[in-house]
Amino acid sequence: MPAVPRTLALAAALVLVAVVAGCGGPPGPASSEAAIAALSRAETGVPVAGIQLSYLHAGSPSGRRVIFVHGTPGDATGWGDFLLSVPSGFEYIAVDRPGFGQSGPDEAVVSLAAQARAIAPLLEKRQGHWPILVGHSLGGPIVAQIAADYPGRVEGLVIAAGSLDPGLEKIHWAQPLAATGLGRALLPRALRNANAELMALKPELQALEPRLAAIACPVVLVHGTKDSLVPYANTDFIRARMVGAGPETMTLQDQNHYLPWNSAPTLAAAIARVASRNGPPC
Repeated sequence: MPAVPRTLALAAALVLVAVVAGCGGPPGPASSEAAIAALSRAETGVPVAGIQLSYLHAGSPSGRRVIFVHGTPGDATGWGDFLLSVPSGFEYIAVDRPGFGQSGPDEAVVSLAAQARAIAPLLEKRQGHWPILVGHSLGGPIVAQIAADYPGRVEGLVIAAGSLDPGLEKIHWAQPLAATGLGRALLPRALRNANAELMALKPELQALEPRLAAIACPVVLVHGTKDSLVPYANTDFIRARMVGAGPETMTLQDQNHYLPWNSAPTLAAAIARVASRNGPPC
């Protein structure tokens, strides 16, 4: 390969680290790595070819279920603080989404519907309640997709810094270069798959948009006004489209994108609000 394209691919890969690493990464949980590593892990076969879903779980095995879905990149351990402080009567599950952590496949699964199908086997009714879904960043549209695809099997949604507005999705100049053969080779799996997901996200969100109105269960949005990765304007889009749910918005003034790690008490309060309501499932 000529030196200039090789140099461009390397530069693109390095830039991409800065562009997408923030979507699911720093600052990370406050809990120790040892405590998170000690959490119980399980796998479930799913009706999607090539995908074996791995997840962490804690709390009461028969308790009311809350499922946490990470952004991109990321994995289940990012929700460690929540799984280490499960309220009484609840079971918390954090998934490694397909293409991340210990879940297969090795390559990215860019379809929101396929991601939803992978998580759907975890939608179990407990104590008369279907699960509450919590999605951060790209996990936001995934939990909305689950609610749309599996009506009657989701009790409510907490969407934290969720990227649902296709009009706000932009592709950085480095992303196509980093998706080339050399660029992919230079990136670790998590960043390579995050790039693929982000490049494919806009049409996926466009396909999801007309289905948001049918979601009628309780929905709480949590978003920071200083989020430079997923603009706060996403909340306006969601409220305008989820007319059946009438989402409540918890606005965090001057807060950034990393809500699971810098605003855990607010997310816990949002989960409690959804759990306290007696509305119909999605």
